[in-house]
Amino acid sequence: MVRPISARLAQAVRPRRLPQSSMRQQQRFASSTPNTEELQKKAQETLASVQKGLGKAFEAGKKFLGPAGEKAGNLLGSYREPLLYNFAVFREVLKQVYVAERLQPPPLSAFSSVYSTLWARARNPQYWRELVRSQGDLTKVGIYAVEAYGIFKIGEIIGRRSLVGYNVQ
Repeated sequence: MVRPISARLAQAVRPRRLPQSSMRQQQRFASSTPNTEELQKKAQETLASVQKGLGKAFEAGKKFLGPAGEKAGNLLGSYREPLLYNFAVFREVLKQVYVAERLQPPPLSAFSSVYSTLWARARNPQYWRELVRSQGDLTKVGIYAVEAYGIFKIGEIIGRRSLVGYNVQ
């Protein structure tokens, strides 16, 4: 079942509960507030670093695009800062979604276990006998083989940069 994107985004943005440890954790009540000066200082530092990084990106964009990029940057005027800030917030939300949805690639140990299983099955004659007996599994393996061959051929075509043969000049 695939959840709608709004539900996944809401789950990604929702704060996570830390596991309860054996030591008693300090509870925070509504009347107690964290040091606001520290929070303001951290927010200002973060904003300054974001503005610095995005300012560099803006300058690189102006340099890359030349006069047209500079003119576009000047047209933004006072909207430049809010746009840069909103871009930074969007980037942080995407990072949280990336982590919450577990979009990172699998570890190398997963690849090695999959290939060792495939190699063990390919070398086992009993596996092939059972595969021939069950018609549905044989069809699945045949389809997977055709898909793998097709992906390989598409990679060859892309690598050669031509449909048939190499371009020799």
